[in-house]
This record gives sequence, structure tokens and C-alpha cells, in this order.
Amino acid sequence: MSSHRRFTGPKIIVASHNEGKVREIRDLLAPFGVETVSAAELDLPEPEETGTTFRANAELKALAAATAAGLPALSDDSGLAVDGLDGAPGIYSARWAETGEGRDFAAAMQRVEKDLCAVNGGPNGNRAAKFVCALTLAWPDSHVETFQGEVTGTLVWPGRGTQGFGYDPIFEPDGHRLTFGEMDPAAKHAISHRADAFAQLIEACFGDPAAS
Repeated sequence: MSSHRRFTGPKIIVASHNEGKVREIRDLLAPFGVETVSAAELDLPEPEETGTTFRANAELKALAAATAAGLPALSDDSGLAVDGLDGAPGIYSARWAETGEGRDFAAAMQRVEKDLCAVNGGPNGNRAAKFVCALTLAWPDSHVETFQGEVTGTLVWPGRGTQGFGYDPIFEPDGHRLTFGEMDPAAKHAISHRADAFAQLIEACFGDPAAS
């Protein structure tokens, strides 16, 4: 673990303008006594996500916030990767939901199903998918620590449940009979791609909360 830089400061920026994501990360950091402030609260601009991987976009966003504010910053880039669609929508998961009136994930989920049926010749066939999350902690001196987590599952149609957000209603994680959209948030957080990446980050850069 000595090859990883430890986080020792009192404050960290959550480099996101997504209130749900900020709240989730804030809760995960709470045991460590770290004060969190979001990029939106600091009025930091959202950088253009020009990376071609989850890792590249997470690093780009975290570095932009850390450099602008002079504080360590944490960012994630996550999305749904469908095996039968060669990993799409992948890093473009949010963009698939973009409309002139904002994001419409119901339309994005319909697009996934339509494209998958076209590839599979119908509603059956390969419906394997995974959620991926790259999580980056960046410092103002441009040092970064990045961790990637994932959770595998199967796509269902029609979607089920109103919990969670994004593509959660059509994703049933392996070993479970509920979709992320049907799961209690705490149950989802225990097995999610973000929880996987976060556990790696905590072990490498934060240590045991009981010892802090």
C-alpha cells in the first residue's frame, strides 16, 4: 500500500454537479471525518469529457476541479456496458439520454433494448451487461490515484422499479432477482460498481475509519 498517496487533508471536492452522486459520495466519506464540498457549490465549470475511457474521464474531471480550487478532488465516471453492443453505451451512457429538454433515461433504456433486439434477432440472446465506475482522487500538484470497479448482471425488459437513477430499472445484478431500480438504496450501494471502486480507494488512500 505504500505506493499509494494517502489522503490527509480535512476537505475534499466532489467533482460532480449530480446531486445524487454528491450525496452518495458524501455519505461514503462520512466515517472518515472529511468535509466535502461539491463542484457545483464552488461554482466550478464542468470540463468537457473528451476521454475515451471511464478512467480518462474520471481523471480529467478530478484534475480540473483540484487545479481550479487548489484542493484534492474526487470524481467518478461511470456507465452501462452491454456485451452484445460491444460495450455501448459505455462512456456515452449519459449522452444517450440527452434530449433538447434534458436527460431522458426512459428513452435511453428504450434505445438499448431496441439496439440489443436488433443484434440478437429478438428479445432473447445475449443480454449480459455490467456497470463500470472509475473513481479518481486528484491533488492540485496533478498526482492522481484511480480505481475501477464493476458489477455484472443481465438486462431485463421492461424496466422494473423506481429507486436509483439512470439505467438501474433494466439492470438485474448477478445473484439477485431484483433490479437496481427495485433495490433499497443501501442494498444497491453494498454491491454496486461505485461501492467496489470506493472500497479500493478507501483501502489505498484513507485506511481504517476506526483508526482515524
